[in-house]
Amino acid sequence: MRDDTTTCWTLIQGAVAGNPADRGRFARRYGAVARAYLAARWRGTAFLTELDDAVQEVFLECFREGGLLDRLDPGRPGGFRAFLYGVIRNVALRVERRHARQREVRALSDLHDVASQEESLSRILDRAWARALVRHAADELSARATEATVDARKRVELLRLRFFEGLSIQEIAASWGVEAAHLHHEYARARREFHEALLAVVAFHHPESTPGEVEREALSLLQLLQES
Repeated sequence: MRDDTTTCWTLIQGAVAGNPADRGRFARRYGAVARAYLAARWRGTAFLTELDDAVQEVFLECFREGGLLDRLDPGRPGGFRAFLYGVIRNVALRVERRHARQREVRALSDLHDVASQEESLSRILDRAWARALVRHAADELSARATEATVDARKRVELLRLRFFEGLSIQEIAASWGVEAAHLHHEYARARREFHEALLAVVAFHHPESTPGEVEREALSLLQLLQES
């Protein structure tokens, strides 16, 4: 990720070639996206019992020889997110058809409900995608901080306490025994560093995009999370 020549397509090529590390990174990075969509799609239905197997099926479909990743076109409209959405949805439809044959009456009723929710389910996948990329940016920022100064590591911790623990700057300043004014300054710097990491992650997934397009996509991701 920190190699400027690396993109999501580089990771995909490694996964297609059978590289265990790339396959592991691929599954960790995008597994939560598949799970969020499928769990929302099947909430309250008999299909929910298939969730774990379906997530695995998504990756089996991608990784098998001659599979979907092997045929992926980097120029596809919508980029990798659109491709991943298509794979997950196709696996969901396959599971539903299989399940419908086994439990016809109840499953057909469930399928009708699922079809009517597809637009909102697409939005759920978009938010899961946004969370995955923001988490990727946070991980990247943490990795950079471990190789930097003590102050850089403290700024990462400051972001965690502020965003994930919900503590105010005043509360954190009191806990750390520092002036709130100083911490406000460090917090502004931490946010700039996070923004840079997020732009790098977005560029990783959209290597053909211009800097302006990357900036707009990063803003769109943050807006999606604010809606959830």
